[in-house]
Amino acid sequence: MAGPYTLVAFHAHPDDEALLMGGTLARLAAEGHRIVLAVATDGEAGAAASSYRAGGALAAHRRDELDRSATALGCARVVRFGFKDSGSSGPPADGGFSTLPTAEAAQPLIELLREEQADALTIYDPAGGYGHPDHRQVYTAGKYAAEQAGTPLVLEATIDRRLIRRLIRIVTAIPGVLPAVSLASYDHAYAPSEAITHRVDVRRYTRQKRASFEAHASQASADEGARTLGLLLKLPHWLFRTMLGHEWYVEHNRPPGPPLDNLFTTLQPPTTPP
Repeated sequence: MAGPYTLVAFHAHPDDEALLMGGTLARLAAEGHRIVLAVATDGEAGAAASSYRAGGALAAHRRDELDRSATALGCARVVRFGFKDSGSSGPPADGGFSTLPTAEAAQPLIELLREEQADALTIYDPAGGYGHPDHRQVYTAGKYAAEQAGTPLVLEATIDRRLIRRLIRIVTAIPGVLPAVSLASYDHAYAPSEAITHRVDVRRYTRQKRASFEAHASQASADEGARTLGLLLKLPHWLFRTMLGHEWYVEHNRPPGPPLDNLFTTLQPPTTPP
């Protein structure tokens, strides 16, 4: 292993780091790399049971949950930018993160990348995964910040679209589990299989990934129905490891080829034959 490297993982809300790349962060931390978790908003507009939202306390709950998640994953530092959560339904909130000019949304990230002398930055795919406006802003602002800071390696944390569509077909066939999910909604979500450059094996780190999920208790809660995080936490450990044992990325400017397991391949010098 060359390095160690410093990776800044940029996310829109607390719990996004757990769902998309919790295993990767745990693996990289265990391998000796410095992981800096940067989160744009406190997620105060997120869905949660009324017990967490009472008195406007959701943001405080989610800040505490983020700290517990980061500890479970081995992150060296957590940075909150404090932008306003745009919300996931209806028009974005006035002044929400997604409504800001790119340069303004990117400025604290530029400063962080320079301060940390980051070797790599993770953002989201252009679709923002499932389309949340704050997630799309993470892609736009993150790409801009990396260009301004001169960060050499940029990777989009995503999911193989073919796989997630297959899982949705299975889940929607079970009455009452996720009745609001439409397969057509994922026609352009996340990344197509042919665009994936990295498929990272995190099966040895699903214990830490699950602990990260458990830290985000508010996002597993609901007054009625079911939340994705809550459903995943109901899986037995062996099935959790099987289903969530790999994570996917698209590296900017890497030509197509077999998916890699090492996020930092581009940064490492070529091996010289003996």
